[in-house]
Amino acid sequence: MKTSFLHIEQSPALHGTVPLVGAKNAVLVIMASLVLTRGKSRLKNVPASADVLQMIRLLEELGASVTFFKDEHELEVDTTGVDRWQVSPDIMKKMRASVLVMGALLARFGRADIAMPGGCLIGDRPINYHLSNFEKMGVIVEQSGEFLCARVSKNMAARRLVLAYPSVGATENIMMAATAIAGTTRIVNAALEPEVLDLVAVLQKMGAHIAILPHGTIEITGGADLKPIVHSVIMDRLEAGALLLAGAITGGNVYLPDAPAYALDVFLLKLEEMGHTIEVGAHEVGIRLIATNSPRAVSFKTGPYPSFPTDLQAPMFALQCLADGESVIEETVFENRLLHARELSKMGAQVTVEGNKAVIKGVEELYGTQVIATDIRASCALVLAGLAARGSTIVTGVHHWKRGYDSLEQKLRALGGYVVLHEDEQLNGELVQQEQEKALQK
Repeated sequence: MKTSFLHIEQSPALHGTVPLVGAKNAVLVIMASLVLTRGKSRLKNVPASADVLQMIRLLEELGASVTFFKDEHELEVDTTGVDRWQVSPDIMKKMRASVLVMGALLARFGRADIAMPGGCLIGDRPINYHLSNFEKMGVIVEQSGEFLCARVSKNMAARRLVLAYPSVGATENIMMAATAIAGTTRIVNAALEPEVLDLVAVLQKMGAHIAILPHGTIEITGGADLKPIVHSVIMDRLEAGALLLAGAITGGNVYLPDAPAYALDVFLLKLEEMGHTIEVGAHEVGIRLIATNSPRAVSFKTGPYPSFPTDLQAPMFALQCLADGESVIEETVFENRLLHARELSKMGAQVTVEGNKAVIKGVEELYGTQVIATDIRASCALVLAGLAARGSTIVTGVHHWKRGYDSLEQKLRALGGYVVLHEDEQLNGELVQQEQEKALQK
């Protein structure tokens, strides 16, 4: 059977310095926001991840002309020719973030047709926060076959909108739609993640009037004619977290000169509570981790920024599997985001899961085996576990890895880790067994 997989061997302590790329969770919505403009924009520090390539395809489907200079991590997007407002099922099913173009299309054309993804769109991980607030703004949303069809009505007007939960996607979509509405729109209980603030910076560069007010409120005064921009995407705090955890789980010393420490406060606090040494550079940029040889288990709960990031829950989970003591991890942002517990258990982790909580009892050693990545961050957790596990680890489901990271395996190798991405190669039980036997003989 030919497939793509990651092969990880138990690695020595990781040491060294590596650069970061731009944040995937920022660049996707920034790319979508370019639909608000007519002309040529240039984005810098763009990761060459699979999701970015999908968003390029989406923009081209809408009529944009896109050139990606991968080696320079720069993206040139000309939206002059954008003349369509429909996102096809093929793109939507491959990348849920496609829904983020909805607000921009409503602002530009007064309409947007977004294909339904696999399964029920308004079920688990719903977009009802997007749709209900669009409707309050005067958008009519109807389902037609496999599409959600949104149309601006005559009653479209600026509103004071209150989010029951500070949804990142809903905040971003509402902001983009509001740039086209005369008057002042306020989003109360808005998400204020660093990636959301990077979008705010982009919209302000375009000419939008946006202010961040106390108590989590974003104010948009719409009606301005938005212009193309040049923008450098913020560094990826989640890639930074993954690399720091790789150093921690192997007992190493890792320095990230570009890491945004100001966006990782609770995460870094938990690493320090484990006993790891964290050194932060001037202006809260740059992080060095010096790992302890006796890590202590810590408990944490995910939540909206500035709480512990849900996207670092799975990688941090892997670290707790080898820590001394018991850790309780509570996931409050997404349902079904503890599926990596089952795969880590195959490697020898002692884990009990009840609902959205996991109890982990640290073990002395993990063992390499074949495991399956169920999402982007789970793929990272399994690779980290493999760096510390005895023998060979084979991770399948690597399309998730490629969606979320730009050649992260190469950065781990640069630090001394053994991580190799195999594309469309033969993988069977005999190969896995042979690799494990070879590793155990070392």
